[in-house]
Amino acid sequence: MYIDALVNLYTRDIEAGLHFYRDLLGFTETFRTPAEGTPEHVELRLNGFTVGLGTVEAAKRVHGVDASPGSPAMVLVVWTDDVDSACEALAAAGVPVLQPPHNTGNNNRNALLSDPDGNLVEIVAKTSSGG
Repeated sequence: MYIDALVNLYTRDIEAGLHFYRDLLGFTETFRTPAEGTPEHVELRLNGFTVGLGTVEAAKRVHGVDASPGSPAMVLVVWTDDVDSACEALAAAGVPVLQPPHNTGNNNRNALLSDPDGNLVEIVAKTSSGG
């Protein structure tokens, strides 16, 4: 009955969101509307996962939703090979680091950042030592 799914994040600045997810995290754009000019909805894919970005204006107009980006109701988890290097590169690009890389158990090393709208993004890698 259900065939696919994605997470749609509402954004106040879709161009900043595109820069973060596409240019900094390496997601590939798979869909946008409208096709020309500034989009109001874009879908991006990384391996098997799709995230959509929709403007707060479109959320109100299309769905009657008063979107409030940045309220920590969820965290988007992105796996990487090297949390420390990834976090350093993202911080150098101006991404706010809320929690620097740290070992969290279960052989995981995590860092907590925020996207341009303040949504939580956690980058995670497996460690070899399990620290």
